[in-house]
Amino acid sequence: MVENKQSVFRGIPRDLSDEFFEVIASSDDVKIERIISRGHTSPQTGWYDQAQNEWVIVLQGEGQLTFSDGRVVTLVAGEHINIPAHCKHKVSWTKPDTDTIWLAVFYT
Repeated sequence: MVENKQSVFRGIPRDLSDEFFEVIASSDDVKIERIISRGHTSPQTGWYDQAQNEWVIVLQGEGQLTFSDGRVVTLVAGEHINIPAHCKHKVSWTKPDTDTIWLAVFYT
């Protein structure tokens, strides 16, 4: 077996003028994605309305998710949430002076 060891804390782009998305692994039923934010938020209009469930954990930094029903959830390092399919949400805040590293698992 070939070792393919990597770290979610390395390889962070210097230029984070845009939020960074990287698929770490995927199959027909599951996608694992690393997301790096530095003060980024979702676009002002529209919501994420995904066909898959999303489990997300903050590994470093802080972020806030806002849901279409008005709920606001703040996540700090080590905290996670499961978002059911078609539960409309957006990223409303991330810490501006720190790299917030999210790990998102999309699954059916």
